[in-house]
Amino acid sequence: MWNWAAHPVTWLSFLGMLIGAVVILLLTLVVVMYSIYWQRKLIGWLQLRIGPNRVGPFGLLQSAADVFKLLIKEDVVPRKVDRVLFLIAPIIAFVPAFMALSVVPFSRTHVFTANIAIGALFYIAMSTISIHGVMLGGWASNNKYALIGGMRSAAQMLSFEIPIGLSVVGVVLMNGSINLNDIVNAQAHSGWWNIVPQILAAIVFLVASTGELNRTPFDLPEAESELVGGYHTEYSGFRFAFFMLTEYVYLFAMAGLFATLFLGGWSGPFLPGWLWFAIKAFLFISVQFWIQATFPRMRVDKVMPFAWKVLMPLALANLVITAVLRAVL
Repeated sequence: MWNWAAHPVTWLSFLGMLIGAVVILLLTLVVVMYSIYWQRKLIGWLQLRIGPNRVGPFGLLQSAADVFKLLIKEDVVPRKVDRVLFLIAPIIAFVPAFMALSVVPFSRTHVFTANIAIGALFYIAMSTISIHGVMLGGWASNNKYALIGGMRSAAQMLSFEIPIGLSVVGVVLMNGSINLNDIVNAQAHSGWWNIVPQILAAIVFLVASTGELNRTPFDLPEAESELVGGYHTEYSGFRFAFFMLTEYVYLFAMAGLFATLFLGGWSGPFLPGWLWFAIKAFLFISVQFWIQATFPRMRVDKVMPFAWKVLMPLALANLVITAVLRAVL
């Protein structure tokens, strides 16, 4: 617990936290912008297409042009929506996804992130709150397609959140700490990454995170052939951009958590810690885009049973095996 008497928050420390938040926000926006660019390029190569190549050298400014287009579009608010909830739903979805990044250790020094004792638990708590923004966006839109998309998304994200949490518990049990930086240090000292002894948990995490992020093949909440656009059907302009920003910020946060838990985080030889972290997060993001270009969308009646009847038992089995090995060894 934080001792406020021994460590009072001064104006200087508050200014440092504010500057850190701004730096992380700017970094996140750059990562999101070029994640979208890399998604288009990678899927284009895999499908024998060119991808963006017009705006800027090699199309590098295409995402910036798309963001500018969304910002200058008319902000249309339908007449019969629940106006208050409709306007704040994108913010409720974005803020927790961004706050989850505050505990992910990008480097050894923790210049802009918090080294708290309950880092993994805080991350899971923040990622769960994002579900409320998605659900409220669908509910407030007063549109049956948006409502079904919001309900689908809430049910799916909650279902896949449980296997993710159980896979995280396996790593926490093996390393004896819920502090994300302690988990990275344990991997650095042991000489191998957690993905070796926790390969089952890593597989469950990778698959479940795909469902949690509503990405192909689990992109049922945004199934355009059935729901037009899902929970954000009625959104336009910068509010629609907020939902898209949330999706890719959450992808970056999930990549950071996977790199921290299973790939040693910032630890590695020769290169700076932040560069090792960036490489590992980039690999996770690229795998997600590869899956998107390769797999067809699952049927809606197969997604939820897959989470509960396949991923959940595997995560529980990994947890039991890890506990037994910890007790014996």
